[in-house]
Amino acid sequence: MNLREHAEAWLAQDPDPVTQAELGLILESGDTAALADRFGSALEFGTAGLRGELGAGPNRMNRVTVMRAAAGLGRRLLDGGEARGRAVMIGYDARHGSHRFALDSAAVLSGMGVRAWLLPGPLPTPVLAYAVRHLAADAGVMVTASHNPPGDNGYKVYWGDGSQIVPPVDEEIAVRIAAVGPVNELPLGTAPGRARDPEEATWKVLGDEIVQAYLEALRQIPLGDARDVRVAYTPLHGVGAATALRAFMEFGFAAPLVVPEQCLPDPDFPTVAFPNPEEPGAMDLVLELAGRVGADLALANDPDADRCAVAVPLPGGGWRLLTGDEVGGLLAEHVLRRTEGDDRLVATTIVSSSLLGRIAEAHGVHYAETLTGFKWIMRAGSPTHRLVFGYEEALGYSLGGDRGLPVHDKDGIGAALAVAALAAEAGRDGRTLLDLLDDQARRFGVHATGQLSVRVADKALIDGAMAALRRDPPAELGGRAVTRVDDLALGVDNLPPTEGLRFRLAGGARVVIRPSGTEPKLKCYLEAVVPVEGDDVAAARQAAAADLEALRTAMAAYLPA
Repeated sequence: MNLREHAEAWLAQDPDPVTQAELGLILESGDTAALADRFGSALEFGTAGLRGELGAGPNRMNRVTVMRAAAGLGRRLLDGGEARGRAVMIGYDARHGSHRFALDSAAVLSGMGVRAWLLPGPLPTPVLAYAVRHLAADAGVMVTASHNPPGDNGYKVYWGDGSQIVPPVDEEIAVRIAAVGPVNELPLGTAPGRARDPEEATWKVLGDEIVQAYLEALRQIPLGDARDVRVAYTPLHGVGAATALRAFMEFGFAAPLVVPEQCLPDPDFPTVAFPNPEEPGAMDLVLELAGRVGADLALANDPDADRCAVAVPLPGGGWRLLTGDEVGGLLAEHVLRRTEGDDRLVATTIVSSSLLGRIAEAHGVHYAETLTGFKWIMRAGSPTHRLVFGYEEALGYSLGGDRGLPVHDKDGIGAALAVAALAAEAGRDGRTLLDLLDDQARRFGVHATGQLSVRVADKALIDGAMAALRRDPPAELGGRAVTRVDDLALGVDNLPPTEGLRFRLAGGARVVIRPSGTEPKLKCYLEAVVPVEGDDVAAARQAAAADLEALRTAMAAYLPA
């Protein structure tokens, strides 16, 4: 089948008039480049599900792609022997197409005989992750592209434990997606409100009680009793505001002051160049608001509210954005001081700071490093080790207490509550989060971390850069000798193989280089460790920053231009 025939077959099954019109114009114009872009390849379903640009064709996110994904997931559940009742929880954010994709998923799944439950509106991803376990669903679907550009959307799949899927489940679903026939031949379930008799509806929309259950579950997080903190907040045009404000008030905090221009969901993200709180400029408006109202803390969720960014005021004026590793270290000790048991475990990823390992040792608890992503962090526990805290440097945190983790995924709402509680507690003692960071530096040394990444149009450039580093690895980086090279593709430290390289350097420094799992990027994760001499934390921070910059300069030479 050539590209045109492939496109015509796609057009014949497409239920969406928008992508029908798009593809019709391309076929009429004979634009072979546009056809090749959409039909020469397809979005690959993996542990991150699907994510890509909206548009017609298998290399885009659209109703056909989503219906095929839902059918593949449904077939895997029907074929699997571990299903508890063959039910799928479906959530969605406020991006372009998200609600329609959620409805299509419910219709396809229920048409196959799989029970489908739809969340009551556009809600944060952690609500979906919690709801999967709370209602004992076999799987979950979250329609979101998280912090991707406005023209993207995605399809994230969770398993019955409430965490994201890992191999071999992703491959098993992908095989079944590939076997799906034309989507206009799929049997579809009946939506609530469209059936003549309500009993005829084959899927249901949940009520607000599921959000309330999620908020109640957050009580497992040990927050302490301090509440006097003034917070400025932004959901970055995403779906976090309503749930975050409700959570703060439910737990006795004053309602955060919200950036008005970014408060309501808007799929075009008009006030930010890139809706990711890690990106330069993304938090400008919340920092402006925080300074204007004299806030003690500035917080931001990403658009699906599974991440949390933190900024604190500087003594001389201005604001400092804390890194994910800094927040991770603070929250880890916050949890460990308030939980008990020699079975406690804290976990992070191989690209996060080594500081968490030092903290775990000091508190006498277990520690684990996993591959990148919360799908791996959430699987770090065992029957004898109870996971009470997990984080990744990309602003993702999951906090629990003596009864475990309420959400088996990163949770930007729970993290925001915990950071506010920690800041309130420090403030009650006349201190700040910066003081707590200095305390950690005195005990464990300054662990400075940073990133260097390059976005490419041609994935072959990433493959070429990785191959070159394997052939001829550096003997030194940033003036520090490379003491060990780990090829992560071969599997190291009992971890599954993954594409990447890790360079361990003299003095505890480290560099990890790996392709992004969700974007066309090659990323370098850098860490420099400098002990504090006497009480001079400032000098140690300055030295660590210089070491980090030297590593950044050294690694830049190995990245695609």
